[in-house]
Amino acid sequence: MKIDSHHHLWNYDPAQYGWISEHMSVLRRDFTPANLQTELTGAGIDAAVAVQAQQTVAETQWLIEQAEQNRSIVGVVGWVPLADDRVDSELDRLHQHEVLKGIRHVVQDEPQDDFILGDAFNRGVAKLQGFGLVYDILIYGKHLGPTIEFVDRHPSQPFVLDHIAKPTIRGEQFDKDWATQLRELGRRRNVVCKFSGVATEVSDEGAAIETIRPYWEAALEAFGPNRLMFGSDWPVCLLKISYRQWVDMVAELASGLTAAEQKQFWGLTAATTYGLSFPSRR
Repeated sequence: MKIDSHHHLWNYDPAQYGWISEHMSVLRRDFTPANLQTELTGAGIDAAVAVQAQQTVAETQWLIEQAEQNRSIVGVVGWVPLADDRVDSELDRLHQHEVLKGIRHVVQDEPQDDFILGDAFNRGVAKLQGFGLVYDILIYGKHLGPTIEFVDRHPSQPFVLDHIAKPTIRGEQFDKDWATQLRELGRRRNVVCKFSGVATEVSDEGAAIETIRPYWEAALEAFGPNRLMFGSDWPVCLLKISYRQWVDMVAELASGLTAAEQKQFWGLTAATTYGLSFPSRR
C-alpha cells in the first residue's frame, strides 16, 4: 500500500489563509477530498494523511470530519494551542477521534528562531505522548540547531520532520550546513522524516530532478530507508510541480532502494509511525 503522508485540504478564504499570497494564485481556491481522490487515483497512491494548514482547533475538527467521511484519508495531523492552558481540554476532546494521529505547530513562521525551546510550548509537547500522538516538526534549515535540543528534551516522544527541514535548494550550491545538522538530527531514533515539500524549496526556475537528487541522498543518509516516508505536500507542491510529476520524480529518486525498502518508504513507515489503520467504517 502506498501512502501520501502529507497533504492539505481547505475551503479557501483569504482571511483564514493569509499565508497564501497573491503570488500563489494556483492555491487560491478550494481543495477538497474529491480533488485529492483524483490525484491519488491518477498517481497510484492508496491513502493519505491530512495535515493542518491553519492554526485553529476549528480546522482540526473539520479535517477530522473530512477523514471520517472519506476512506482514503486515514489520518489527521492537527493543531492545538500547545503553549496555552487549555491544551489539556482540547487534547482530551480531540483524541477521542481515532483518526487524529498527530499535532503540528507552524514553528517556521514564529519570529524567534528558538521558539521551539520555549517552556510553555515544551510543556504542551510533553503531553502528547500520553495521548498517543506524534508531533510533526515544521521548520526551516536554520532552525535545525534548536530543534535538535528540542528533540533531546523529549527522548520518548515520536517526532516526524516535515519537508526534510526545508533546506535552501539551488542548482549551483548545495546546502552543506543543512546536511550536517540533518545528519545530527537523524541520530535521534525517535525522529522520522518526510521526503515532501522539497520541490517548492527550489529557488531555481522549475524543479529539476538533478537539483533535488543531492537532497534525497542526504536525507537517505541521515535517516536511512526505514525512517523516510513519502509525502506530496499537495496542493502547495503545485507552486512548482504537479502531484503526478512529484510522485514520478520521487519514484525515480527511490529506484535504488530494495523491494523491502520501497515498501517502507512508500507506506509502512507512515503506517507504523502514525499508527494508521484501514477500517471499513467509512
